[in-house]
Amino acid sequence: MAKPCKLYNLKIIIKYKPILHKGQKRILVLFEYNSKTITTLRQKTDARWSKTHCAWHIADNAFNREKCKLPMAEDNITTLALEKIEFNIIVDDKLIQKKVLADNALPIIDKITTEKQIITLKVITIPANKEERIGIFFVSNKIILKAIKKIKNILWCDNYKYWYLPCKKEHYEALANAVVDIATINKFALSDYLTKRQAAKTLQQIAGTKETEKIVYKLNSNNLQLLTRSVELMQLMAYSKSTIRTYKNEIGLYLQIIKNNNADILTTEDVRRYIHYCIATLKLSENTIHSRLNALKFLYEQVLRREKFFVEIPRPKKHLQLPKVLGETELRRLFAAPTNLKHKAILFIAYSAGLRVSEVINLRLQDIDREREQLFLYCSKGKKDRYVRLSPIVLDVLEQYYKLSIVKPKNYLFEGLVQGEPYSIRSAQKIFSDAKIKAGISKSVSFHSLRHSFATHLLEKGVDVVFIQDILGHFDLKTTQRYLHVRRDILVNIESPIEDLYRIKK
Repeated sequence: MAKPCKLYNLKIIIKYKPILHKGQKRILVLFEYNSKTITTLRQKTDARWSKTHCAWHIADNAFNREKCKLPMAEDNITTLALEKIEFNIIVDDKLIQKKVLADNALPIIDKITTEKQIITLKVITIPANKEERIGIFFVSNKIILKAIKKIKNILWCDNYKYWYLPCKKEHYEALANAVVDIATINKFALSDYLTKRQAAKTLQQIAGTKETEKIVYKLNSNNLQLLTRSVELMQLMAYSKSTIRTYKNEIGLYLQIIKNNNADILTTEDVRRYIHYCIATLKLSENTIHSRLNALKFLYEQVLRREKFFVEIPRPKKHLQLPKVLGETELRRLFAAPTNLKHKAILFIAYSAGLRVSEVINLRLQDIDREREQLFLYCSKGKKDRYVRLSPIVLDVLEQYYKLSIVKPKNYLFEGLVQGEPYSIRSAQKIFSDAKIKAGISKSVSFHSLRHSFATHLLEKGVDVVFIQDILGHFDLKTTQRYLHVRRDILVNIESPIEDLYRIKK
């Protein structure tokens, strides 16, 4: 008579109980060390290891309770009584013995104790070509192996030892049909990834930045929903694309830092500590801190409706930066540097009317009024329309540019590679940067310095600061008055006292 398998009498006893871990409701899972049990626990749930409790724990949510066949919590996690389960092991894919000591026992080792094994699906992204695969993971089983090998387009990854399919709906359905009678599919990780991918796609269409994708995949479902709600509310409130992009990035970085902590339960003190971390550890500038505070103020006071949430959080004092301007000689060299007539026209029109780079690239053909010698700026910063003067010299440059263009612009004055679409901001900034280097200008100036130079030169010619405010489209006169500090005509007429000390007396 054959001796019974040594595993026959081996029992795995699992206990579980409710805990509060870092302010979150969790379920502690206790059992003697067993690698197969740990593998199954991690594949079926969001199990994490706690150094404090020296044990594995799972989130107390409907998904995990359903998987573990636990009673659904009605009021508080403390209502969950301590339970115990007792299992025997399957040998050679055959169930030898199974004994459950509680009605609501935790079948956390279904893969070992039932005839249906668990197949876990995860999305694997190949860094080289960004290809997405459905990774198929399961304990080696001849029956499952035979079934999945019949699936069309299934392949084996020899480097990482897993089977995979293209990440498409029809391939998932083919897998599900192939194993429907022999295995249970755990698609929690797959569904979570696809949900986040769709959210990233939606947010990218709204905010227009690829950085969104990196942030989204690092957020839990609750915080991802908050980020989406924030962007949708900004759209409803008709915020500009630039503001939506900035606030989305700032809120996303904050949600990424707090990790699995839900933002909607954090306090003012938690946010204050985060801002201190940004200042003391990340060494962010005052302007960046103000931008981040504005974004978080929108999240908590507009989205979550927390009144006066930021009253106790101080704002750092901003550094008053004076505009950086170019001299007339430097401007002549700058305008002479580009050989491309389109590039020259972009620089000319920016300086001649004191335009922002976004206003230059969004100029439409219909916005040019030759007869009145005016440019119409539609919905510029602050959602304001305004007219500015079109210099006859610039008009001549624009007419030459249009006449000599091989591909004529159809909609925008300056169009990119795609006809009918505006030139990109980065391309316009690159034109300025290249011209600056070619002109031998060593000053730390940017495309926006053309606008600063325009305003400063008008002041030096005696134009009233109020008129300049209207031309530039400033809301606040204080913004325009910054240029008073860099007027050369005032500075050169004020003598230093040292000149009196060494002046030769007659």
